[in-house]
Amino acid sequence: MDGLYRHHLRAVLKHSMSLVSASSFDDVDDTVLISSDGEQQKDPRAGRLTGHIVWSRRFILSYNVVLIGILIGFTVLHWVGKVTRARRRRRVRRATSAQQGRQPCNARALKDGNEAREADTGSTTSSSNSTLEGASTPPRVANKDYFEYEQTPLLSTTREPKSGKGALSFTYHVRSWLMYQPPPITYLHKTLPSIGATLALSAFIDLNIFYTFYRVPLTIPMLFVFADRTALLFVANLPILYLLAAKNQPIKLLTGYSYEALNIVHRRLGELLCLLALLHSVGMTGVWYTILRPVGFTLARFLLTKIIVLGLGAFVAYELLYFTSLGSFRQRWYELFLVLHVVLQTAALVLVWFHHSGSRPYVGVALGIFLLDRLVLRLGMKTKTMRASLSIAEDGETVLVSANWQLLGKRTLWQKLFGLDIGYGWKATEHVFLTVPSLSRKHAVQAHPFTIASAAPPSSDSHAWLSLVIRAHDGFSRDLLTHAQRHGSTTIRLDGPYGSQHAMDMLQDCGLVVVIAGGSGIAVGFPIVWSLLNQPPDPEGQADVDRTRKKICLIWVVHQREHTRWIGDERLDELRQKGLHIIIPDPTSEAGRPDVGALVEELIGESSDGRRAGVVCSGPDGMNRAVRNICADMVKRGRNRC
Repeated sequence: MDGLYRHHLRAVLKHSMSLVSASSFDDVDDTVLISSDGEQQKDPRAGRLTGHIVWSRRFILSYNVVLIGILIGFTVLHWVGKVTRARRRRRVRRATSAQQGRQPCNARALKDGNEAREADTGSTTSSSNSTLEGASTPPRVANKDYFEYEQTPLLSTTREPKSGKGALSFTYHVRSWLMYQPPPITYLHKTLPSIGATLALSAFIDLNIFYTFYRVPLTIPMLFVFADRTALLFVANLPILYLLAAKNQPIKLLTGYSYEALNIVHRRLGELLCLLALLHSVGMTGVWYTILRPVGFTLARFLLTKIIVLGLGAFVAYELLYFTSLGSFRQRWYELFLVLHVVLQTAALVLVWFHHSGSRPYVGVALGIFLLDRLVLRLGMKTKTMRASLSIAEDGETVLVSANWQLLGKRTLWQKLFGLDIGYGWKATEHVFLTVPSLSRKHAVQAHPFTIASAAPPSSDSHAWLSLVIRAHDGFSRDLLTHAQRHGSTTIRLDGPYGSQHAMDMLQDCGLVVVIAGGSGIAVGFPIVWSLLNQPPDPEGQADVDRTRKKICLIWVVHQREHTRWIGDERLDELRQKGLHIIIPDPTSEAGRPDVGALVEELIGESSDGRRAGVVCSGPDGMNRAVRNICADMVKRGRNRC
């Protein structure tokens, strides 16, 4: 705050506090010097104002300590869970080492799958698959906010339904309630997460509400204390905001949560920071109106003060970030969203840095996270340029992007932790950011996310074949389709891979695996089932035992029959020979949408033989929600730990 502004504020604070009662804080030094008309006077209420501000600056330091404690808690839960699952897996393998063979899925399901296979007489040798629904550019409304549900196991064990009441029944009902996903808010086009995720986000917001209002006197003379507290909480959250947005970060390694899951918290935190910025602006405006204006400090003079100009600039930048990040904006102008997101957040950080010196430690950390993630790791260490072939699928609206290369040597410990460079390969369910510089100048600086649809190369292979299938909508994907009509190959840049192995880790423990893919969601489903069916044997041959005791079913709902050729009959037959039970209902364009939830319930219900079961769904939001809620209902009826 410059000297002139501080002088007027102090003078007016003395005048205003003479009109109200004293604060209730008695433990603060109640003497402070205030300049007014050239005289120095002591005013105890001005001392309390200073005490509130000093106390807030100390109090806000505990906020990050609390967040670190929460992170440690999630980290302990994650790693204890991993150790527990590993021990249980070893016990099950030892107990079932003599068991051989798989049980088929129920007769009706297999009949549907065989009929679908016979109806699809086309054949292709392509092993390409599809991108994840919502990963196309621009992202579609369904699934764009809650991508983590597409890779989250919905059912992790099956048991015979139990009708008993008591503590166990209560636990089932609570777990079922937490799993349930409410329908979307139609008017706002807002997809809601599960109740459990909503409660977790609400707890985080409640923590911020507590830090906003705790020991803040809500009186007119103390309005500056409220405005100051909102600013402190804003800058304290800045490093967290940028850390959650980073693709390369320790939170994923510590907690096991994917970037997509953490990005949901990032978005909600961004909305919260926009609200805090608004409250800070309203509070400072209130300080001017109630304290400065009566003594002749005009609005123009207030707005043109350097600290206010910088603050307003930062406020406008962050509010524009919010509005351009809304799903409706991203869907219509995705390329513009990408550019504005980088430009606005950079400008906002610079403005906040110069707005107040107290913000600089937080801004410096946030800027360091941003630069380390974007420039050092993503552009400098995780981006690979290669030549890729382009072809157009039979539907005329799908581009197949294929590339292959010799895998690099063994990874260092650093590379194992951060998965640097796709040249070393990737794992099932991971995705990359694709850039095609030859499309245009604007596309040369844009990176678009797509799920790697081809099977992950095993550690024994020395070569990698990567495939992406990109459905043409608008913007980048439409330009790529036009380019593929004229060119058979192009140079691409791949940044990645990224993703979480949480789904795969959970499915490793399951004797019954049900994977549901809706349309292009096969980009997640195919790598999962391929990985489960092609696990390399360990020295004791336990992987072979694990495969023989597993029952793996894939349900693939397609819109047109031609879409099954994204994988090809040869690859589907190969999966069947390895033991995969495939169910492909009639295309939705011919028979409408099947009742996937009921099919999943029937599959699991007829396989209640003590097997642990896992369900993964990847498709449109309506399908994901239906499957999740069916699983929640089965939990309530006694299928524990779903």
